[in-house]
Amino acid sequence: MRYRFQTREIGEFDIHFRTLRDRQQFEDVNNVAESMGVSPASWPMFGVVWQAGEVLAQLMAVYDIDSRRILEVGCGVGLASLVLNRRHANISATDFHPSAQQHLDYNTDLNGDPRIPFLRSDWRDTQDPGFGLFDVIIGSDVIFEPDHTEILVNFIEQHAKPRCEFVLVEAGRGYMPELSRRMAELEFQHEQLEHIAPFTNGDSYRGKIHRFRRGFS
Repeated sequence: MRYRFQTREIGEFDIHFRTLRDRQQFEDVNNVAESMGVSPASWPMFGVVWQAGEVLAQLMAVYDIDSRRILEVGCGVGLASLVLNRRHANISATDFHPSAQQHLDYNTDLNGDPRIPFLRSDWRDTQDPGFGLFDVIIGSDVIFEPDHTEILVNFIEQHAKPRCEFVLVEAGRGYMPELSRRMAELEFQHEQLEHIAPFTNGDSYRGKIHRFRRGFS
């Protein structure tokens, strides 16, 4: 396994983080990932930071967090969660990948911050009563298969408080109309937020920031 170490100035914070060096890295001790249905081709996807993840991290550097409980879904190496953690937000994270917590913990320690509560979860899993409900749920580029919309919406329904926001940075994969329709069924109102450019290859980026809100006047 080979890694890349970076420091990014995100908002007013210097955030240190380790990613996989590239998408050719692979390590599946005891075939844990294989047994969970994670193929060798998709295994390294969690371990790099995508453009949408860069945008979400920048947004979370200035987002109104107040004392709200926040959950990052599909956190990967946790860049947005690291920013929120530095802001002393009440942040938790979740990802399906069996190596995600190890990488998140490593990056949290790299910044000298408290560990971020983590739940390894498939969106198809039933609600973990110990994990509870959240005021804000965030994610970046987490819908990249046709069935992901339905299972993500079901997961949000299980973990969202009656008054809740869902902030999604998407990469233009074409799934937003269906997501908007399903979120409207849960009484979430949809709006698009102001564009933020990613750190890398900003000229080619076509993603958008979406916010769904329920229970706000």
